[in-house]
Amino acid sequence: MHTSQEPRPPVAILLAAGVGKRLGDTHHGPKVLLDFAGTTLIERHLAALAAAGVTDIHITVGHEAQALREALGDRAAAVFNPDYRQGSLVSLWVQRDLLRSGRTVLLMDGDVLYPPEMLGRLIAAPGEAVMLVDRELEPGDEPVKICFSGDTIVDFRKRPENPGDRHGESVGFFKFAPAMAAKLADACDRYVQAGRTDVEYEEAIRDVLLAEPASFTAVDVTDLPWTEIDFPEDVAKARDVVLPHLAS
Repeated sequence: MHTSQEPRPPVAILLAAGVGKRLGDTHHGPKVLLDFAGTTLIERHLAALAAAGVTDIHITVGHEAQALREALGDRAAAVFNPDYRQGSLVSLWVQRDLLRSGRTVLLMDGDVLYPPEMLGRLIAAPGEAVMLVDRELEPGDEPVKICFSGDTIVDFRKRPENPGDRHGESVGFFKFAPAMAAKLADACDRYVQAGRTDVEYEEAIRDVLLAEPASFTAVDVTDLPWTEIDFPEDVAKARDVVLPHLAS
């Protein structure tokens, strides 16, 4: 039971609706059901969140939603995105009521293998809007860049308009205080109302960032092993490079 003096734990939104077509024939179900050493990504997410005291978990499902619902059981709420083949912004937009619930929100990409410590750092970090950044940026246009000018975040995009004086890679994990979460819901609304359902959810975050850069901070997790899983080579990296560090 939480008293009026005790802050409520954050609520988590996990995006797991995509088809994962870039994995080709190596995997056909939701990416969060990829198995590493006998444990799926979704099981690892749930365990990390539970260890951090986060039990109110809402997962956007789409592609092969029933398989994911069966894996979740009653441990998390499954929110269906019927337009899951469009941009990932829609997968965030279907959670708009939760973004406006007055709770601190953790927003997480589902296709990431990471140590629980990474989630702990995000939750512990102060700030109205917190991002995780890895300074060892993968080359190319695929990674979403967090760009800094001094200590201020000035852009957030795969192809930023303002590269600043340094940049790193976004892990795809965020924490939003209640007011910022509501502004993110408003940004998603604007895209959907304009018929821009083809964009990725990062564009809505970028809009809020550019409007209120002083509200955003980044936590450095360069020292932690992790990988986002988009391509078959990412699966190999997760298995052969990241997983041994997690096991140890």
